Amino acid sequence: FYLETDPHRFLEGSLIAAWAVGIDEIYIYLRDEYAASREIMLREIEELQTAFPDVLPEIHLRRGAGAYICGEESAMIESIEGKRGIPRLRPPYVAEVGLFGRPTLEHNMETLHWVRDIVEKGAESFSSHGRRGRKGPRAFSVSGRVQKPGVHLAPAGISMRELIDEYCGGMLPGHSFYGYFPGGASGGMLPASLGDLPLDFDTLQEHGSFIGSAAVVVFSDQDSARELALNAMRFFKHESCGQCTPCRVGTAKAIPLMEQKTWNQSLLEELSQTMEDA
Repeated sequence: FYLETDPHRFLEGSLIAAWAVGIDEIYIYLRDEYAASREIMLREIEELQTAFPDVLPEIHLRRGAGAYICGEESAMIESIEGKRGIPRLRPPYVAEVGLFGRPTLEHNMETLHWVRDIVEKGAESFSSHGRRGRKGPRAFSVSGRVQKPGVHLAPAGISMRELIDEYCGGMLPGHSFYGYFPGGASGGMLPASLGDLPLDFDTLQEHGSFIGSAAVVVFSDQDSARELALNAMRFFKHESCGQCTPCRVGTAKAIPLMEQKTWNQSLLEELSQTMEDA
């Protein structure tokens, strides 16, 4: 969304961040599925380097193969270096020993997108957006049983129910709000009874969830929560990098248990606790 609508703002934010900490090389990591965004970025980078030769830090655009684990900062660095994308043991942290063994500042794209505006207009302008004491706007990628799915720019701290009603046109006709994934598959699943919680990091964490990428999935009373949970577990089994035994083995063990007509809740809880403690 940001890269296709205003790519230059992201590049400016990256350059400001590089200047602030004295960085001489910038690496942009982009999933290969985003072919249109890649073409836009290549064009914008070329224009920048042509307009300011020998002035700006060198900017590299690296294509990722789409592995879910490469959203983890050290796994992403491994992938950029041309290795298998698996997380590194820490310490050392990437701020000390990161890309090619050098101290590395790693940010997601949305953070850098807003840097230019904050520098130009001041922190107060950015902070004026938000609800319930939270600050700034936030992009929510909403899918599921809503009338207007897509990327919606909304105030930080907005609740799920407010996001549905004010930005997504409400639920689809004949569907009632039943639950949601607030931050993609790994963000956990919450019921509609918690739909008034602010969509932020701290509040959701108290309920075993998190906002993460803000890839929100809304489901209704016509969907099966257990099928959604099973689908998420299949996703994690497929996307497991295989490095850690609890994830590699645990997801494979959980799926047949969740495929049963009646779940063995005590066994699933025991497996979950074992994966968490391992």
